[in-house]
Amino acid sequence: MEHLKLLADASLQVEAAEAAIAETAYQNAREALDVAEEQLAALREAWPEMSASERQIVGRTATPLKARIDAAAKLIPKRTTLTEVAEEADPEQEIEPAA
Repeated sequence: MEHLKLLADASLQVEAAEAAIAETAYQNAREALDVAEEQLAALREAWPEMSASERQIVGRTATPLKARIDAAAKLIPKRTTLTEVAEEADPEQEIEPAA
């Protein structure tokens, strides 16, 4: 039963990520997708412990859920870093004002 709850939680995380993307809250979306991916990884690890009925439900649901995670991740812009550039002198600042 705990596996099904984990699957439901992962689904809610993906839903939250999709909503965050719609609001351009990309950092929140990435965090929610990371949690969902961790939860799916935990389900993969727990696969041998699951009952046949749990495996059927998890197996049928996890694949489309992973597809939603992947699709949502593609909508999040890649982070870019600013490069440091040497400061350029401003010629207007070097001119002494007329007295």
